[in-house]
Amino acid sequence: MARVPFIDYENRPDLAELADRVRQGRRGTVINTYRALFHSPPLAATWFEHLNAVRWRTGLDGRLREIVIVRIAHLNRSAYVLRQHVPRLAEADGLAAAECAALADWRGADFFSAAERAALAFADAMTRDVAVPDPVYADLRRHFDDRSIVELAVLIGSYNMTTRVLVALAIDPEAG
Repeated sequence: MARVPFIDYENRPDLAELADRVRQGRRGTVINTYRALFHSPPLAATWFEHLNAVRWRTGLDGRLREIVIVRIAHLNRSAYVLRQHVPRLAEADGLAAAECAALADWRGADFFSAAERAALAFADAMTRDVAVPDPVYADLRRHFDDRSIVELAVLIGSYNMTTRVLVALAIDPEAG
């Protein structure tokens, strides 16, 4: 059970415009994340804009983006993010269910390319230790340009924020 009550946005005229933007940007639904974030409409609005930019307005390949998101969800024990992304979003971007499962311990899996492995090591370092060791960054640099590295770092930081807020507030995944 969530630690904060979900806002009944349908009975809050002051949230109508924001709820409509969220609904339009979230395939017709207002997920529980936003129902909790609506306690602070300015944060809900900026969260929505930021995560949409991170997910849809970068040059990152969708498969790589989902690999990183699912890995962070495993690391931070976020059932919510795993349920949101696996299988529907991950599969839509070319990530099979077996690959999603393997992301719990990716080093022993044969599914991922050298570039994907470099991004996974970068995500692990940023998530677990914050500081990225020089050898991890050097490997990342072999596969990605400056823009992609910045976008990966922001994606990783954003999903660390997302998973940590969801876990800390015990936000329940949607039913079904």
